Amino acid sequence: MYPHERSLVEKYSDHFVIIGVNSDRGKDKLLKAMKRENISWTSFYDGGGTGGPIALQWGVRGWPTTYLIDTKGMIRFKDVRGDSLDDALGQLLIEIGVKPAEIPRTAEL
Repeated sequence: MYPHERSLVEKYSDHFVIIGVNSDRGKDKLLKAMKRENISWTSFYDGGGTGGPIALQWGVRGWPTTYLIDTKGMIRFKDVRGDSLDDALGQLLIEIGVKPAEIPRTAEL
């Protein structure tokens, strides 16, 4: 999962950000995971466990849960990954006048 998200951040850093919310039990696990997985984006610690305040407020029931939010702050897509994430992000980029780069499909890699 993380290599794909890293590639999107690298390609669209002027138009796209990832913010993570982590529910591991202990901040040390979060820091180790970020280092091990080379996570370059901000990731918040949600108090450990699945009942943290961020997860509760956003109604997260499973991990990972992803939201793609547009420039107006509206949730436009939920739980998109892989090619579906590329397509959804491409749609939002087009809406703001940015031509998405050609991204190789998973089957072509």
